[in-house]
Parts: sequence; structure tokens; C-alpha cells
Amino acid sequence: MAEPRASAPILFGARSDNTDLLPWSWARNRLRTAPTYWLASTKPDGRPHCRPVWGVWLDEQFWFSTGSLARHNLAGNDAVTVHLDDGDAALIVEGRAHRVRDRGELQQMCDAYSPKYDWPMAPEGDEVRDRDGTGGPVFVVHGEVAFGWRTGFTQQTRWTFESPAR
Repeated sequence: MAEPRASAPILFGARSDNTDLLPWSWARNRLRTAPTYWLASTKPDGRPHCRPVWGVWLDEQFWFSTGSLARHNLAGNDAVTVHLDDGDAALIVEGRAHRVRDRGELQQMCDAYSPKYDWPMAPEGDEVRDRDGTGGPVFVVHGEVAFGWRTGFTQQTRWTFESPAR
């Protein structure tokens, strides 16, 4: 998958004149190593729903599993926002989530997820489960755009992703 294209973002109603953009490697490293991600989805009645989730950044996409309300929200509206805990060095990915059912892809997610969290997961049918049988469906978020900046609101950057082949 191609690296997203960096540009100066429009923030607070004006284009940033910042030409010192963050490299995508800064964002990728943070996405790979983050312990917790915040996932925002939309309930069927239009109200927002935001919860922390565990997940992995693989092939320039965010992979996660959930048995929570988010899985029902995504069935009706696949638009999501994923962001990290750090508001000073912010990183926000906006995109579309789709359900993953392919056993090979589920295994790939489990192979990355299990050692990251020291929480063994394995495919079961078209979902993933832990040793106790807890789990749920897997989703992958294809980023459309991401935003990042460093402490002090410096190096504001907008990254634009290529559309995934469908």
C-alpha cells in the first residue's frame, strides 16, 4: 500500500503556512506502537459513540475487533475516526471501516495482536476469540485522511491516502 501524501492542513478555518511537515514515518511509528486507540463511530440515530479499543496497524490500515456497540454502528455507517490518547502530539485518522471475514486475514491480525498485548487471539469462524471465548468481528479501517502535529501545535500535517481497491 502506498504511503499517504503530506500537505499543510486547513485548521481553525485557515490553511497552515507551515512548510515543516511531519514525515509519515512519525505517524506510522506512533500508530504501530500505541497501546490504546479511540474509535469514534455514529449510532443509528446520529449520536456519536466513542470508546477506547485495542488494535494493530498493519499494511497502512487499522485493524481491531469489538463485540461492543461499535460493530452495530458500523453496519449502518462505516465512517470512523481513530485517534491516539496524546492531545499534545495528536494523530487522527479518518476513514471507512469494513468487516474482515477471510480466515487468512483474521490470522494475520491475530499474529500481530496477540504478542502486542500478550493476549492470545485466534480466528473462530468469521470472528476472533481469546482463550475464554470472548471476542467478536474484526474490522479494518482504510484511512482517507489523517492529521498530526507535535507538542506546541507545531508541524501541522495532513496526509491523504489513496483509495483502496475494492
